[in-house]
Amino acid sequence: LAQVLLMTQPADSELYRFFRVHAELGPRDRQFIADTVFGVLRRRIGLEFETGADTPRRLLLVYLNLVQGTSLRQLEPLLGSENAQWAAALKSRPAVDAPLHVQAELPAWLFATLAEELPADEILALGRALREPAPLDLRVNALTASRDKVMQQLAIEGFHVQPTPHAPLGIRIDGNPALGRNALFTSGRIEIQDEGSQLLCYLLAPIRREMVVDFCAGAGGKTLALGALMQSQGRLYAFDVSESRLNKLKPRLKRSGLSNVFPQLLVNENDIKVKRLAGKIDRVLVDAPCSGFGTLRRNPDLKWRQNEAGIAELTAEQGRILTAAAALVKPGGRLVYATCSFVRAENQGVVAAFLAAHPQFRIV
Repeated sequence: LAQVLLMTQPADSELYRFFRVHAELGPRDRQFIADTVFGVLRRRIGLEFETGADTPRRLLLVYLNLVQGTSLRQLEPLLGSENAQWAAALKSRPAVDAPLHVQAELPAWLFATLAEELPADEILALGRALREPAPLDLRVNALTASRDKVMQQLAIEGFHVQPTPHAPLGIRIDGNPALGRNALFTSGRIEIQDEGSQLLCYLLAPIRREMVVDFCAGAGGKTLALGALMQSQGRLYAFDVSESRLNKLKPRLKRSGLSNVFPQLLVNENDIKVKRLAGKIDRVLVDAPCSGFGTLRRNPDLKWRQNEAGIAELTAEQGRILTAAAALVKPGGRLVYATCSFVRAENQGVVAAFLAAHPQFRIV
């Protein structure tokens, strides 16, 4: 927790490094550590305000006590005399009304940004929802399996599952089980993919024998879903500027059974590989790099790793990427722009600026 709170690296990267160094830790210990670190990050703003916790250990102690319900008596062996006195004094600490941004567990600047567009009660509801851990969603590979049969198999294996509310091939699974060695996963019949990400592919709605581009493909989760919607026919280009991200697509692509996907490493958004396809593509997906604020349930450390200046830089980059991707779309084609952020500047703001400069496009 002390290392994560430095905010020099993403929290999940710090955990991965920690677990590699401490290989002796068993699965239950690792789960406890990961859940607790991310739990503290989700509640940090409120806990610091309510208790004045000013060290990683104190933050951990008040999280375990106030959020998890572990009594101070149970925690006593971990306190030490100084922290024991501090914890005892918490009982007499006067209650103070928390500012709205604290109640929402959001940085003050982000709350103020949202307040320009949304009423306070909506922001509070959003913030409280983002304090909860994200569910684990799966996508069934329709080329090789059906959702009903996969759900039956998972239930036989002891998992608690239900269909996702909206995505027709999605499955929501209780807890956070490790599925990397599960036969359904290794055979390519399921992929781990959030429901929102799955729905984005239905908005692009590619069909067989079309030319399609996933412009910011990353590790290819949406690429694979798009390829399945195309029934492995036509041509689907997976563009990205990161070789390491595209390398993660390769084993996933092999498992999927798709034969219509063509990964392409770009130097930048204006790469010659992009220009060669200008005006030839039926459908283009731009899932642009963004602040990631829509993923705070999974990445709560972004509250401290992003700032207002970063948003301004991102919106400029998003505009450049969208403009470059738009050049690929042929007349009558479809361009879908998306982020995993709820900040209007990254979404409606980027789209409005793009439409003003490109009157040949219209919102569908």
